Amino acid sequence: MSVLHVLLVDDEPLALRRLETLFGDIDDVEVVGTASTGEEAEDRIAALRPDLVMLDISMPRKSGIRVAADLVADPRPEIIFVTAFEQYAPDAFEVDAADYLLKPVRFDRLRQAVERARRRRAMRDAVDRITGAPPTEIREEAIWVQVASGNLRLPITQIEWVEAARDYVLLHTSTRSYIHRISMTALEQLFDPQLLMRVHRSTFIRPALVKAVQRLGKGLIALEMEDGAIVQVGPSYVRAVLDRLGLA
Repeated sequence: MSVLHVLLVDDEPLALRRLETLFGDIDDVEVVGTASTGEEAEDRIAALRPDLVMLDISMPRKSGIRVAADLVADPRPEIIFVTAFEQYAPDAFEVDAADYLLKPVRFDRLRQAVERARRRRAMRDAVDRITGAPPTEIREEAIWVQVASGNLRLPITQIEWVEAARDYVLLHTSTRSYIHRISMTALEQLFDPQLLMRVHRSTFIRPALVKAVQRLGKGLIALEMEDGAIVQVGPSYVRAVLDRLGLA
């Protein structure tokens, strides 16, 4: 596996140091530089040509959203936004971000986001090498989601887990996350519970991708997913989840 070169951008020194510490525990990555303003980030991206940029959204003068929207680097680095404010999520995914992390950043979510960015980059490199017509698309149940260029038909079979974000949901796939305005109740009616199961009032997971079950005491559990994400199970969902996993 090739090393992923990462640039960290945040106007808070403590946030930069925390990210550097977290990245120290992720294999096959190298932090090649840091920046504390949007303008400095643009200069560092041009000079260092990182594979991935961890980009704070709320910065003085030029926001992370603006930096990502104005990127002219070729090849374009993958972007993971980091912010303390949920309301920026729709704008973040308008510029085709690989993921969107809320502060304080959890290690499992960071690792998941980095692996998603790594897969996106590998897929893009593979597409660049392939010649000829793409294979015929197989039609399947899907959700239309908004992306920077318009709308994308996202097959439900590609969704690995879902988390609520206020009036939106984040649909996580192996290569990126999509933001979509829909209620969790509406998703529950849409999803086949054998494929995507609700495990919390704000979370769905794909049972086939559960790697381990963590017993938290007092009857509570959390699920470790194949991509490293840790998903809390709501108390009222524990019995159904354990039954579904054959652990009751």
